[in-house]
Order: sequence, then structure tokens, then C-alpha cells
Amino acid sequence: MQTPAPIPQTRSNHPEPGVPVITGVNWMGFRTLYVKEVRRFFKVQLQTIWAPAMTTLLFLAIFTVALGPIKPDILGVPYAAFLAPGLIVMGMVQNAFSNSSSSLLIAKIQGTIVDVLMPPLSTGELLACFVAGALTRAWLVGLAIYAAMLLWPGVDVTIRNPLLILYFGTMGSLLLALLGVMTGIWADKFDHAATITFFVVQPLTLLSGTFYAIERLSPAMQRVSLSNPFFYLIDGFRAGFIGIAEANIWLGAGLIGGLVLLLWWACYALLKSGWKLRA
Repeated sequence: MQTPAPIPQTRSNHPEPGVPVITGVNWMGFRTLYVKEVRRFFKVQLQTIWAPAMTTLLFLAIFTVALGPIKPDILGVPYAAFLAPGLIVMGMVQNAFSNSSSSLLIAKIQGTIVDVLMPPLSTGELLACFVAGALTRAWLVGLAIYAAMLLWPGVDVTIRNPLLILYFGTMGSLLLALLGVMTGIWADKFDHAATITFFVVQPLTLLSGTFYAIERLSPAMQRVSLSNPFFYLIDGFRAGFIGIAEANIWLGAGLIGGLVLLLWWACYALLKSGWKLRA
């Protein structure tokens, strides 16, 4: 009886199970998810970029046209020049929050969150993509508002310290983008996200010294304002335009930076745990 010939052994080109194929940062995956996040809001740019810019300009019109002639100079500058930078950064941070929270919430409601969690992206890469998309939208809204204010009569938005504008604009947007990620993970429906918007984000931004200088408030209200981190954000951003700050710039920069690091750690832990994301 003839012995059958042995089957030749071939070396597989596939790695062993459990051996990672992608080492380091998955740049292709990161780029793909980031582009997806940007296209998501840019496809409806009238709603996500130009509408917020128009709303902010309405604030400027109301306060400068109605109150401008009777408002004295604040911090040595005309009221319109004091007001404009705060409106710019307020529009930026509110839209950063809206972008990251809605991205996660819509994916959860539509059941497409699995398409984000399954690809070979680490927790840090996922978080960075959500935040980068929100940061991009924030700066696009900010630039749209700034461009419109350049043409607004009687409003001086001359840049005096671009580093302050870049730092506080970026870090403030990161702060709200991370808060939006936490909200998107926690929320089960749009009412939950709206609760955070109306009872946390809007009160903190509107009562942060955007429309007034805290030096004119009572001592008790000054202490309340100084306990609001959004005050330091808007004060530092405004200082980049008018060259004057009400609080210590370094204190504000450190506080905002510390909060960003704290929220980054919290969001990373939530994403890694899969809480409310994995069935």
C-alpha cells in the first residue's frame, strides 16, 4: 500500500490571533473618523456654522445698537470692543459642546455607534477624533463671527496678542468638547443633552462676564463670577483683543488647562469602560 505524499506546509501571511497588526497610532483610522466628524457638520453648514454666527451677531446688534450710545467705556475701551471678543469665544465653546454631544448621541440613537467602536482605534484615538471634530467646528464658527465683525461699523476687533486668542480659544473649545463627550455618553435622548445645555452651559457662559465687567458687580457677585471657570476663559480671550484682563492671565490659563486634563481623563475612563455605549 502506497503512503500518501505529505501536504506541503505553507507559511501564512496573516499574524497569529491576538497579535496586533497596527502598532502605534492608527493614523489612517484617525483621519477617516476625523473626516467623517467634519463632514457630518459641514454637510449642514448653514445650521452648524452660519446660523450660530448669525445668532451671535444678533447679540452684538442688540447690545451695541440699543445700549451702545448710553454705555460708558469698560476697562478703558468702548463697550462694543469689550463685548465682541466675548461673543466670539462664547459662540465657539457652545458649538464645540453641541458638536461632540450630538455626534455621540445621534450614533447611539440610530444604532450606528457600533460602527465607531468596532474599527481598530484605541480609546485615546476615538476621544481625540471626537474632540478634534468639535474643535474644528468651533474655530470655523469663531472665524465666521470674526470676519463679520470686521465689517461691523463701530466695532474694533484688532488683535493685540494672538497667542492669548489661540490658547484660550483652543483650550476653551476643548473643555466644552470634552464636556460634550461626557454628555453624549450619559444621555439617552435629546432631552438629556438639552438639560445640560440649558442648565449648565448657557448659564455659565452668559454669566461669565461676556456682557459686563465684574468690577462693577457687588463683592458677593464678584466672588461668584471668580468661581466660574468660564470667566477666566472669556477674560483671557478678550485680553488678546483689547490688551487688558480683569483677572490674572496665568491663573486663568492654568485653571482652564487643568480642567481640560481632568475632563480628558474622565472621558477616557468612560469611553474605555464602554458605559452606556456597549450593549
